[in-house]
Amino acid sequence: MSPVVKSTSRPKWQRIPSKTVYYYRCPDHRKNYVMSFAFCFDRADENEVYHFAYSYPYTYTRLQGYLDRLEKKQLPYLDRHLLTLTVQQRRLDLLTITSPENLKEDAKHNVVFLTGRVHPGESPSSHIVQGFIDFLLSNHPMACVLRDNIIFKVVPMLNPDGVYLGNYRCSLMGFDLNRHWQDPSPWAHPTLHASKQYLMNLHSNMNMDIDFYIDVHAHSTLSNCFMYGNIYDDEDRFQRQAVFPRLMCSNAEDFSFANTAFNRDVVKAGTGRRFLGGILDESSYCYTLEVSFYNFFNGLSPNPIPYTEETYMRVGRNLAKTFMDYYKLGSQLAPKPTGSSNPARCVFMVG
Repeated sequence: MSPVVKSTSRPKWQRIPSKTVYYYRCPDHRKNYVMSFAFCFDRADENEVYHFAYSYPYTYTRLQGYLDRLEKKQLPYLDRHLLTLTVQQRRLDLLTITSPENLKEDAKHNVVFLTGRVHPGESPSSHIVQGFIDFLLSNHPMACVLRDNIIFKVVPMLNPDGVYLGNYRCSLMGFDLNRHWQDPSPWAHPTLHASKQYLMNLHSNMNMDIDFYIDVHAHSTLSNCFMYGNIYDDEDRFQRQAVFPRLMCSNAEDFSFANTAFNRDVVKAGTGRRFLGGILDESSYCYTLEVSFYNFFNGLSPNPIPYTEETYMRVGRNLAKTFMDYYKLGSQLAPKPTGSSNPARCVFMVG
């Protein structure tokens, strides 16, 4: 890991050079690992304020400002809905992104449900979720096709109180919300309770097929982005679950299929991925999308490439694009005009 820093006169977050960051077993801390770093305060101005952070911050206030700006655009394919309020009366927002026609017809619809920031300290997940939303709301031809064919549901921040208070893993009341999906309390885990209730209502709707549930996290030890999935006794279902991560691997240079794993550990039984994987239909796929707090390898260089806010958002864009391949929607992209010097080419991925 390498922390990030900004100051009054240099407001853009920058990583501290890794050569000045040290990890060591400290005898003063019972030989536990300690991180230390050297830093030169190079401005003599007493009004210069420096900020240090574990990773690029993404606050509750920033999210609310972002969602307010989106709402003011009055996009016909975006709906912002208040699912519930937290213990400290903060908003739990749900975004629905799809073409308006999909909400009127009685035909079956495919639903992709994305959540983020259940662990408040994992701020890279918020950058990924914003990249995902930005792409789906854009005028990119792929985004238009995706909105026409899929209903996207996004809960950007499952733990607003924890984020606001600066907690790393728990909620205001000290709970790891990602261990309470089986029986969330409406007073102790209100955001989880409301999200689960909404998902169960979707599941019972005969016109809604929840194809995907993806919960976005950040990982403190492994590099790259990767996925965790479930193990099923049905071999065919287990094999089908590997298709989406392989497609993601083909779309994102920083995705690692080697780090992708499928498990059913008892300790993870209360997670959204595990709980919903046992409740939803056999055609539904539930994943945890993880991204490194620090770096990725792209296969072209032996050196790790540090993540930035932009490359985190790119993970979100690549995630959205992968649904084009999964649903085989490439044929719906409008071809380039006849006579173009750069004719369009469609590549179809078959899982």
